[in-house]
Amino acid sequence: MKTLVIDAYDSFVHIIVQYLKEMDMNPIVFRNDKISLQKIEELSPDMILLGPGPGHPKDSYYIEIINHFKGEIPILGVCLGHQAIGLAFNSKVTKAKHLMHGKTSIIENDGKSCFKGLKNKFKAMRYHSLIIDSNNVGDELKITATSMDDGYIMGIRHKYYPIEGVQFHPESIGTEEGKLILKNFKDKYVKQRASLRPSRFCDAL
Repeated sequence: MKTLVIDAYDSFVHIIVQYLKEMDMNPIVFRNDKISLQKIEELSPDMILLGPGPGHPKDSYYIEIINHFKGEIPILGVCLGHQAIGLAFNSKVTKAKHLMHGKTSIIENDGKSCFKGLKNKFKAMRYHSLIIDSNNVGDELKITATSMDDGYIMGIRHKYYPIEGVQFHPESIGTEEGKLILKNFKDKYVKQRASLRPSRFCDAL
């Protein structure tokens, strides 16, 4: 099992990498400006994790990756990666009314997929100034989690493809059961992909 981690120059991506190593997901890390679609095809990962980082998702190269590999390779987006998933599927990304930098919120979630086995309401760490606008979410995406204090979107899931995003940081010690979120994604999509022919993968979701 091989996980491609795309790092958008984030300070804490090494913690995500450590979590993945502990789960035998064999992470390989590339900076977002040092990778190409061709290189990803050559690497042939079982999963792509679009990591957090500064800047706007439209400038991250994440959207190109999502559009090229959607339905083929499971994709999990964290923070910036989450926002890029929104943009890739016709959602609007806008500035939040207040900066959330190193602050925790209680996250209410649907208890499915990434959130399986987690409490319906759990504490998570947030570092972001941009959000997916809850009034402009693409038709192919489902809102899976929201912050209880300000009502912002904290999780999305594609209705047909093996793609999910979380706005908060599962790698932070301020997030409860963050490692379980990564494990759930692996169990839900990566293991299933390994057991099915590519042509049947999306049909099984």
